[in-house]
Amino acid sequence: MISVMLVDDHAVLRDGLKNILELEDDINVVGEAISGKEALTKVEVLSPDIVLMDINMPHGNGIEVTKLLKQKHPSIKVCILTMHSHDEYLMSAIREGAEGYLLKDAPSEQVVEAIRNIAKGESVIHPSMTKKLLSYHQQKRGDTTENKKELSEREKEVLMCLLEGLSNKEIAEKLFISDKTVKIHVSKIFKKFNVKSRSQVIIHAVQNHLIPLPNIQQNNE
Repeated sequence: MISVMLVDDHAVLRDGLKNILELEDDINVVGEAISGKEALTKVEVLSPDIVLMDINMPHGNGIEVTKLLKQKHPSIKVCILTMHSHDEYLMSAIREGAEGYLLKDAPSEQVVEAIRNIAKGESVIHPSMTKKLLSYHQQKRGDTTENKKELSEREKEVLMCLLEGLSNKEIAEKLFISDKTVKIHVSKIFKKFNVKSRSQVIIHAVQNHLIPLPNIQQNNE
């Protein structure tokens, strides 16, 4: 059974999510919070497996709360559920340790699937946010050599192509290598980063400063 805590200051949304999640046999909503401060207090008592959290809330926004929560309870997983589709928020949330980032327009079945995947140790990014992140990376590419020491030079090139959203065939054409060779390099990157998907490669890149994070101010609504 996956225990989930809902953190959002909108009662209607919390009630709707609770009703949806409690229809699932393997998910149990163990508590709710309406502010960042309350979330940090209740986590101590409830110890949920996953916290489904909004960004804009009173007394500590979701990104700040994620940072504090992960510092004290690293085993508790966080999935941001927000209206914000800005890549800066996504990168900040992931940099602070969030395992997932979904938009509130996501279908209910996608939220349920995300909770299950995160519980299994996977990472989840809303599809449209992945595209935004890749676009941002293309514009803000920086020197990341120090953070990619464990990769061979060719693997670094393949990694940059992955961050640009290129398919294996496109990578092969760009680097003048075979599709089979690309698959081998991608497999090695996955193994070295201990990830299972391209989305997780992106998250690893953000968390390990392979994608530069802009200086932003987190504002509450």
